[in-house]
Amino acid sequence: MDVQYINPFVNAVKNLFNTMIEVPFKLGKPSLKKGNVPSYEISSIIGLSGTVTGCVVINLSKEIALQLVSALIGDEVTELDDDCTDAIGEIANMIAGNAKTDFPSEGTSISVPSVVVGKHKVSYPSGLPIISIPCITDKGELVIDIALKKNNK
Repeated sequence: MDVQYINPFVNAVKNLFNTMIEVPFKLGKPSLKKGNVPSYEISSIIGLSGTVTGCVVINLSKEIALQLVSALIGDEVTELDDDCTDAIGEIANMIAGNAKTDFPSEGTSISVPSVVVGKHKVSYPSGLPIISIPCITDKGELVIDIALKKNNK
């Protein structure tokens, strides 16, 4: 997997944390993910199609989700309700939109993210390595899982 397809998403997460929600975080060491079970109970799934296909999954715990949504709206959120889930989707949408501006491949569509809450599996594209990048905050970590490939046309 080419780093030019990974960096736009990592940079979009950095940008969101540093500017929009102002939650300090640092990137951890990337690793290869095994299996399709997410590390945490909430996933925002961003699909890509066209020249580059696959998915990017922003995976987070309830604690991190509440922290991010609280920071985004400027008011404490204590419950993972429909409004909170919508805000998580909006955070993922901002990440997708920001990544799209720096994405190097024309002919690639980036989908509106879907949010899955609870025990679940993610349908990563088969046969692709999944790069897992932890992002550590003061309340814990979230993980960016990236499984993308360039299609030969």
